[in-house]
Order: sequence, then structure tokens, then C-alpha cells
Amino acid sequence: MPRAPIVVYPPSDEGRRVRADGEAIGRARDERELREFLRRAGLPDWETADLTDPALVEWRGGGPEVWE
Repeated sequence: MPRAPIVVYPPSDEGRRVRADGEAIGRARDERELREFLRRAGLPDWETADLTDPALVEWRGGGPEVWE
């Protein structure tokens, strides 16, 4: 199975680190900020993308409901 193109790391005081295709693209503090990173990474359906889809997002240290 191919790796997910987006990796979201465990929460920290500064938010969750986000990588797209192996490149660090910032820290998200909530779903809105994560979706902005998806937009910047060129994901065509970033507004409606299923963030629980493991083919799209690999969550480390908690899923999309965990931000702190």
C-alpha cells in the first residue's frame, strides 16, 4: 500500500506538524488550517476531502478530532 501523501504528526503546543509528499509544509492547529495546507499542496478537492481516508492522510498521535 502506498504511503499517504499527507502526514499529520502528534499535537504539540505549536500545533501539529504537517508534511506533504515528504516535505514539511507547516503546523496546523485545527482542521481549517489543515485544509488550507491541502489547498496549498494542490489537492483538488481540499474543501471536501475525507480526512479520515488513510490513502490521503496518515495521522500520528491521534486522528482529526485531536488537536491539543
